[in-house]
Amino acid sequence: MTESALFTRRRLLTLAAGVSAALAFDSAAGEGSPSPDPRSDTPSDPQGESDMLTRNIPSSGEAVPMIGVGTYRGFDVEPGSDAYKLLPEVLNELFRAGGTVIDSSPMYGRAEQTTGELLSIHRPRSPAFLATKVWTRGRAEGIAQMEASFRLLQTDRIDLMQIHNLLDWKTHLPTLREWKEQGRIRYIGITHYTSSAYDEVEAALKAEAFDFLQINYALDDRAVESRLLPICRERGVAVICNRPFGGGGLFGRLRDKPLPGWAGEVQAKSWPQLALKFLISHPAVTCAIPGTGNPKYMKENAGAAMGPLLTDAQRQQLIALVG
Repeated sequence: MTESALFTRRRLLTLAAGVSAALAFDSAAGEGSPSPDPRSDTPSDPQGESDMLTRNIPSSGEAVPMIGVGTYRGFDVEPGSDAYKLLPEVLNELFRAGGTVIDSSPMYGRAEQTTGELLSIHRPRSPAFLATKVWTRGRAEGIAQMEASFRLLQTDRIDLMQIHNLLDWKTHLPTLREWKEQGRIRYIGITHYTSSAYDEVEAALKAEAFDFLQINYALDDRAVESRLLPICRERGVAVICNRPFGGGGLFGRLRDKPLPGWAGEVQAKSWPQLALKFLISHPAVTCAIPGTGNPKYMKENAGAAMGPLLTDAQRQQLIALVG
């Protein structure tokens, strides 16, 4: 990354709903090292060991930080609520660590609007890499939904627009390609979250060129490894991991187990950090987006992309521990 922006303390401007919070940004810019080969699987860290590791988007060579934040539930909260007041510091922790990726959706209730509110007070705009989705049938309906996302996110450019669950994807794809040509969106992706859809996802990846696939992948949910991740590497598709902590039972199985003796060597201090580091250590994975509305958890999640990634042997040990 050649530019970063950090939150600093100052009084928030009053948002439309009349809420005030402390959220602002300082900007810092510097020269980074030359961009690696876009096909490189090696994570890079042009600013030093304290910053988040990045991996290149295969279709462009742009470096993306390897941990972001998902906004499902955590950002679907009302202004003035205790949960809303925590969100400025969630983004604070993300940006402070060097992260940029914020993933949202029209299906996440108020999440897009909340994200837009929190980011809109920064001048110039925050370093966020904004990703959202379209999930409806029909060309006109898709355009209307995506235009609403632009308004709610308070932006004239969205970094990544994804066709959620492949719903009517052949209808939406021409619109997305046109908007990409116009510069309204920068990347096009598809998403899913269940292994029952992998045949359909595989067929779409083989039929058309996409910049991103967002898919479920976790230490206890590894079906994506057998087919989809190899296809993404072969076709140059970046991968975002959703549901990175699985279906909810992962940490219950690990809670009473000590961390591996080598955890300190990879700068991991908790099971959530190791679970995320397991994902981003796969050479096909570009970024993981654990959802949270808690600054403490955001800081912990971001720490997974600090320090060394896991070796194949260490990944196998974690798989064995999960059973």
